[in-house]
Amino acid sequence: MKYHNMLRIALICCIAGVALAGPSVARSRAEIEAFTKFLESTKTDDGAQFLARIRASPLANAEENSGKYQGDIVLDDFMIEGMIKDFAAGRNAYIFPNTRWPNNTVIWEFGEGEFEPRHEEAIIEGMKDIEKHTCVRFRRREPEDFSYVHLTGKSDGCYAHVGYWARRGPHIYNLAHSVPGVGCFRHATIVHEWLHILGFFHMHSTHDRDNYVKILYENMTPGSESAFNLYTDSQVDNLGVKYDYVSCMQYGPRAFSANGQPTIVALKEHEGVMGQRIFITEKDWLRINRHYGCEGAWD
Repeated sequence: MKYHNMLRIALICCIAGVALAGPSVARSRAEIEAFTKFLESTKTDDGAQFLARIRASPLANAEENSGKYQGDIVLDDFMIEGMIKDFAAGRNAYIFPNTRWPNNTVIWEFGEGEFEPRHEEAIIEGMKDIEKHTCVRFRRREPEDFSYVHLTGKSDGCYAHVGYWARRGPHIYNLAHSVPGVGCFRHATIVHEWLHILGFFHMHSTHDRDNYVKILYENMTPGSESAFNLYTDSQVDNLGVKYDYVSCMQYGPRAFSANGQPTIVALKEHEGVMGQRIFITEKDWLRINRHYGCEGAWD
C-alpha cells in the first residue's frame, strides 16, 4: 500500500510537471500542490474529524461536513488525476460525465454487520420512495454481479460515488450511524446520496447557478472553494428543469462557512428552506425521470 501511494504521488507530480511546461499554464506549482493535497485528503477520514466539523458548523447538513470532494462525493484515483490535470491547465476541475445504471436498475447490497435493522429499514424506505416516483428500480446483488452499490455505516459521514462506472466494481455509499430522521439518516439525505449514485451533482454546481444564487467566497473555510465549482452546460444538463432552491441536492446557505455567515445567498424569492433535507421536490423527481428516460417525463 505504501509503495502504491508513492507511485501515485510520483504520477501526480508528473501530471503537474507536464501542465506547468505547457504554453497556457494558469496555476502556480504551489496552487497545484495544494489542490492535489486537498483531493488526496478526501480519500481518508475518520469519525472524529466528521464530529469536529459538525461541532464547527452545526447548521450545515451532515453530508456537507463529510470531508469528501464537495462534502460528500467519492473520487476514484483516475478522477483525481484528471482533475489535477484540468486544474493545472486552468480549467474547472470536473469529475466525468455522469452515467446511467443499465436497464434503469441499481444493484446493491448491505455490508455485513454494517447496520442495525432500523437503519436498513430507513435506507430501504429511501429506495422505495425513488421507485414510487420514478422508473428507476433497485435489486439486491447476486453473486455474479460485478458492479453494484456497497452500503456501509462508517462513522466518517454520508457520501457516495457519482453515477455508474462498469469497471469500478463496488460503488461506495456510506451513511454514518444516527437515529433515523437525524444526521445522515434524514430521509432526504438518504435520497440525496442515492441521487449521486444515479448520476446527479449538487444543484449549486449547475451552469446557470449564478442567475439564482450568489456565492460568498469570503465567508468560506479556506480550501473549500472547489465545493462551489461551476460546471458548463456541456458538462451538466438541467434537462429543461428550472433551478430548485429547495431541492434535496441544494446545499444550505452556510455550507462550508468559516465564520457562521452565509456562503450561498438566493437572488430570487422562493418558497421553502434552501438546503432542506425533509422531503424530495417534484423537480427532483422530474430530473430523475428525464435523466432515465421514464415514460411521460417530457410530456
